[in-house]
Parts: sequence; structure tokens; C-alpha cells
Amino acid sequence: MLQTFSSTDAVELATLERGGFIESRHSGSAVVLAPDGSVRASHGSPDAAVLPRSSLKPLQAVGILTAGAPLQGEQLGLSTASHSGTDRHIEVVRDILGAAGLTEDALACPATLAGDPATRERMVRDLEAKAAVRHNCSGKHAGMLAACVASGWATDGYLDVDHPLQVHLRDVVERLTGEKVRASVTDGCGAPVHAMSLTALARGVQRVGTAAERSPFALHRHAAAVREAVRSHPWTIAGPGWPDTVVGERLGLFSKLGAEGVQVMVASDGTTVALKVLDGSQRAATAVALRLLRIAGALAEDAEADALAHLDLAVYGGGAVVGAIRPSPSLG
Repeated sequence: MLQTFSSTDAVELATLERGGFIESRHSGSAVVLAPDGSVRASHGSPDAAVLPRSSLKPLQAVGILTAGAPLQGEQLGLSTASHSGTDRHIEVVRDILGAAGLTEDALACPATLAGDPATRERMVRDLEAKAAVRHNCSGKHAGMLAACVASGWATDGYLDVDHPLQVHLRDVVERLTGEKVRASVTDGCGAPVHAMSLTALARGVQRVGTAAERSPFALHRHAAAVREAVRSHPWTIAGPGWPDTVVGERLGLFSKLGAEGVQVMVASDGTTVALKVLDGSQRAATAVALRLLRIAGALAEDAEADALAHLDLAVYGGGAVVGAIRPSPSLG
């Protein structure tokens, strides 16, 4: 059975400290690419297979554009998102669907409550039903449906791994990463997700993060459009106070979390990080990526500190802060 790296192949990425006592440790693997695409740093086993989960969305968004979906601006940003389900998010998702002549009924992602605490509280108070449009992946699904309409493909069964859309998206992912996918399985939202190495994932995301808007190659122009949509509208990729939005708003970095502890991040100079926390926890992933960028010289110490101050990394005891989640000193 294909599997990711084991604990013996991992290294310590982060710790949780409580009152001077190291209570927990997160191990994993990571890779840092220099702006020219060469490997600047390697931790653990970055060439072992991982499932990128939602960190794959920027690459899938490029494929959605190459399939003809007429997305731009906030709509394109939402197609990359693991959004928090606020009313602002779902209004844009509905606009994508409406422009394609579709309704929310076409969405095949599960019905959920909003991830945003205030929105979820209001939904519960008002007895508002769970809805697929509130699912954090609904922007990606709406983009996929828009691509189907634009290319003349059936919208029914658009999540099937052999559907023309998914075959096309897999091809685009392989072109961007430079690696054949090692397996295709079902993600939490029902869409296919493809196993690949962290190095391949970093390579693909770096191409999105550094592509030229005026490239002679359409694939690169579409990749640049995805990046600029998120950088111009960082609220779309996640939501108020969520890590990817915080990093985008405060530092202008291209950042995308994935479930089970996956994180990718591209600095302004093209330095790129991809990492996987082995136990699947996401709580330290953004902080580790920021630290790796700083160690690589792509992020100033004060900029890292500013972003960390706005992430949920504090450890509490009796209502007071008694410690913190921190990147491991062993990273460098």
C-alpha cells in the first residue's frame, strides 16, 4: 500500500511549551526551494509521497482557467480557497455558479455549517440549515463546474476521477509539478486529490508564485492570474483571522494550508516552502513555514514576528498565557 513517510524518517518541526516545559512535539518533513528552483534545504523525507489536500487547490485553479472558466478577481481567489463560509464568501460562490447558469444544487461537496465562528453561531441561532455552499471547498467546486460548462463537459459526475475535467486537472498538475502523480484518492470534499512528493508540490506552487503575467505561455499566464487574484484579495483564500489570510494580508505572501498538516508558502523573491506535519496537526504548520522562509533569508525577522503575533499560537493556563507553539530550534 502506498503511504507517506514514517516517524523514523521525520524530524522535529515544532514544539509546544507550557511554563518552560516542552509538552508536545510535532515531527514531519519539509523542503525549501531557492528562487531558481534548486533545493536550498531539506528536512526529513521530502521526496516521500504525501497527499497535498487543499494545498493542491492553486494548481487545480490553474487547470480550471485552462479549461476555459471565465474567472478573475475575487471569483478566481475563491476557486483556490479553503474559506470560512462567511456570507461574503458564499455570495461570490453563488456569482460563479450563476454566471455559468447553475444553482447551488449542482455542488457535490457536503453540506456544512460555516467555519467562521460568528457566522456559524448565527446559523445555529437562526436555525439555518447546513448547505454545500458553506463548505470550505465550495469555491473550488464552483470553479470546476464553471470549467465544465465552458468546455462543454457534463456537470453530473464532475468529481469522478475519469471525468474529462478531472483528467484535465491531473494533467495540469503534472505539468506544473514535473512529476507523475503517484496515486489518486478522494479528498474530504469528494474531489480527487493526487499523491506526490513535497518537492514536486513545492515546485508546482513555486511556478504559480513566480509565473510572469505576460509570459508567452498560456499556462504561466493563468498561473500568474491565480497568484495575483489571491494577493489582491487575501480574504478569499481563507477568512478573517485564518492563517492564510493573515499571512497574505500582513506579508503579501502566497500561502495555502492543506488538511492533515500540509502547508505551502511562496515568498516575494520566489523562495518556496512545502511541509507536512506527520501527525496531521495544522496548528504549527504556518509558523514552521514562516520560520523556514526566514532561515532561508527570504523573510525579515520582524516580518515573521508580526505574522506570528496574529496567529493562534498561545498556550493558556487558567485563562493566562503560559506558553506557546514554536518552530523547533533544530530547523536552524
